[in-house]
Amino acid sequence: KIESRDALVVAQRVLQAVRSVFAYALKLGQIENNPASDLSSVLKARKTKHRDSLPREELPGFLRDLSNYEERGRTLTKLAIEFLLLTFVRAKELRLARWSEFDLEGKLWRLPAERMKMKTEHLVPLSRQMLGLLEQLKEISGGYELVFPSERKRDDGMSDNTMRRAIFKMGYDGKTPGKSKAVPHGFRNTACSILNESNFNPDAIERQLSHVERNGVRAAYTHHARYLEERANMMQWWADFLDQQRAIGIGSNVIAGNFGKPMS
Repeated sequence: KIESRDALVVAQRVLQAVRSVFAYALKLGQIENNPASDLSSVLKARKTKHRDSLPREELPGFLRDLSNYEERGRTLTKLAIEFLLLTFVRAKELRLARWSEFDLEGKLWRLPAERMKMKTEHLVPLSRQMLGLLEQLKEISGGYELVFPSERKRDDGMSDNTMRRAIFKMGYDGKTPGKSKAVPHGFRNTACSILNESNFNPDAIERQLSHVERNGVRAAYTHHARYLEERANMMQWWADFLDQQRAIGIGSNVIAGNFGKPMS
């Protein structure tokens, strides 16, 4: 019934709950097998239109190219792309980020509900690398309200196309041999894919992507702070993973926490 109304994410969650109940019954000896264990294949595949995103194998080269971006364009643009990679938030959420939203001592970025697509407050745990990146950003935009102010009008956020143009300038425009087309929103797909492949809790991944059901009951269940400790560990793993990929790209030994900084 849930699947028939096309609520495929909810259907998957219900299946997980049912499977857990039967697994518990099996452990207690109340049943001889789990009848829900093989039901995943009957659920319809969720139809989504994915934005152009980098495959895992191209991350090292992309991060190498990004480390040299200052030869092509503005430092603030480079740091914006690094920020997007580390947090995999939506581009608009990054462009309008305010310094007042960051709790550096508590290692947390608290995005207010009015700025979120689903109108629900969103929390982003800050990795060591993100804290270092914010220190670099403070030297550039710390005197403004916005972390990424427009070059022309400081009260406005960075343009929609600034990061996209920078990515295309590095050759990830779908026209350069050996490089896939990539857009800012696509980094969410890249992170989601890699984190799922690395066996992180799918619910924690979905929550960090701020995917919230519009249904009020489901929204209450996925409270903004749910899985927060698990998500903090996941975000640190992700930042360390990006460090490793960057090191592969430039052929150097990685130093944890060095994402976005020149490596000797």
